[in-house]
Amino acid sequence: MATTPHLLIGSLGRARALGLVVGACLAASACGSTGDSARPSAAPSDGTGRPSVSAPGYRQAYDAGFAVGRRLFEDGGKGGAVREVNGGCVRRSLTAKPAAVVDLDRGAWVLGCEQGAGTSAPHPPSGPVTRREPDADLLHRFGSWARENEAADSARHLTRVTLVHLDAGEYDVELTTTYTAGADGPGARRLARDFVLWWDGDDGAGTAWNLLVTDTDGQRLTTRGLHARKESS
Repeated sequence: MATTPHLLIGSLGRARALGLVVGACLAASACGSTGDSARPSAAPSDGTGRPSVSAPGYRQAYDAGFAVGRRLFEDGGKGGAVREVNGGCVRRSLTAKPAAVVDLDRGAWVLGCEQGAGTSAPHPPSGPVTRREPDADLLHRFGSWARENEAADSARHLTRVTLVHLDAGEYDVELTTTYTAGADGPGARRLARDFVLWWDGDDGAGTAWNLLVTDTDGQRLTTRGLHARKESS
């Protein structure tokens, strides 16, 4: 049977249009896939507000800190934000949960907490924030003081002093000792008391907030405040 010209043209037109639609859909799918893979860290949350375990450790810690800071801002407003930026987030980082996430990069957690407590958009770090710096001079100077001030036994258990830089201007002091958890608790607390008594606040650039006493493996045994003597009593 002969096909009329207008029917043939109509069929070819519909086929060409269908091909264009299919091609456009395939192109859109490819572009969407490329765009998503190009932004792996743009939204590290797993969709529930929790940081994704596939994100780098510093980003997980930052996201967790930002969530805490945002809640603090919502509860306390600008006044609460000022308190958190002025050492509040640093103190909170020692007890914040989950500790396993915070300890991935405590400096990143503090950064996220401080930004979350403000009104600006989040600005996550592009790499690790916490920087650890052993300080043999502080170890030697405290030992010399301890031997002359009835604190020689405390100094005998101290093996390393480390400055834990949380950002460019805030840091904690970590004491690595031969003490262990449990029976050595009183000794670890005595060492912390003696070190705070000796500390004059002028060591290192920036503000020292906390003193952490740990065992040989880095497990935290006790903490005390360094910034204000009254907090350490």
